[in-house]
Amino acid sequence: MHPVSPRPRTRTTLSVGAATLILLLAACSAGEEAPSQNEGAAAPSDEATTPASPSPSTEPEPAGEPFTVAFGGDVMFEGVLEPRLADPQTALGPVAEQLSAADLAMVNLETAVTEGGTPAPGKAYTFRAPASSLEALEAAGVDVATVANNHGMDYGVEGLKDTLENGEASPVQLVGAGLDIEEAYKPHVAEVNGQSVAMFGAADVLDDHLIDAWTAGEGKPGMASTKGEMKQRMITAVSEAAAEYDNVVVFLHWGLEGAHCPLPHAPTLAEELVAAGASAVVGGHAHVLSPGGFMDDSYVHYGLGNFVFYNFDGPTAETGVLTLTFDQGGVTQADWAPAQIQGGVPVPYEGAAAEKAEQTWLDMRAECGLPLTDSPA
Repeated sequence: MHPVSPRPRTRTTLSVGAATLILLLAACSAGEEAPSQNEGAAAPSDEATTPASPSPSTEPEPAGEPFTVAFGGDVMFEGVLEPRLADPQTALGPVAEQLSAADLAMVNLETAVTEGGTPAPGKAYTFRAPASSLEALEAAGVDVATVANNHGMDYGVEGLKDTLENGEASPVQLVGAGLDIEEAYKPHVAEVNGQSVAMFGAADVLDDHLIDAWTAGEGKPGMASTKGEMKQRMITAVSEAAAEYDNVVVFLHWGLEGAHCPLPHAPTLAEELVAAGASAVVGGHAHVLSPGGFMDDSYVHYGLGNFVFYNFDGPTAETGVLTLTFDQGGVTQADWAPAQIQGGVPVPYEGAAAEKAEQTWLDMRAECGLPLTDSPA
């Protein structure tokens, strides 16, 4: 495993008013007389007077500096991945270096984090993993994981409650699910380099017979969703977050399994979320890579593919790390670092192989006829 770069630390700055007070105190302590605010005026009477409040500073607060978020696709720990949890510190392999190099990192955790529960009825595949899976993510530099996907409640409400409890005990923040609708649509908010970012998770893909059971409601555990009428709930949550925080990220579980191009409704959904204030809309589910690019000064990625998964060749083994640079509500730079799944974990491409893999991914944009660009407007 390559060495992991240390995480940058947030800087603390003094407000203009606080800095001014410090300078005045320093001047007085040095024996300098503070200048009078009313030179030439009559001396004040002996009666006590209330000093005037200082006028507020007209200078703006520092705007903060840009920061980066690294995104990975679908993560689970079934089959060949399970033995890797015997050593959570190295479970994700060499890709940990890329995740840890960013200020924040986020993935789609496509499994219930539980050792209990009952498998969901009518599902061909049900995934679950022990709490050590969160240790593995933390060790690899992952800060946030969405559990809003078509495997998040594979072991029912009991499994979901275990997932949320394990998340509470972990530094890795889980989003996209909760004990009720308020919790499910609540973002994780982080402060980085003097800027705030709200990070959401939501499912756009659910089995028809499980939509009602798995969608959070009033007093009802479940996941955040953009299905049907719940789409407006997600758009409203993004709009409210954009009014309060500097940047907004939405991680969606969307797409059609095996298809590189997004479903017909997805570009409209992306446009609506961007119009509501999303700085970035990314996602996964299709098990293959999908295109990505800029939509004005926001970034949209229609599918990050498998990430930590039991695929070893062909399109389902193609993956990568998307690193976006955020600044005051927009994305200023995007970097796609392609990788191939080997032994269940991403191994970054190098040299000519990396260039070829990146070009193959870039070509998907034209193949799907998407009006995304290489740089922000």
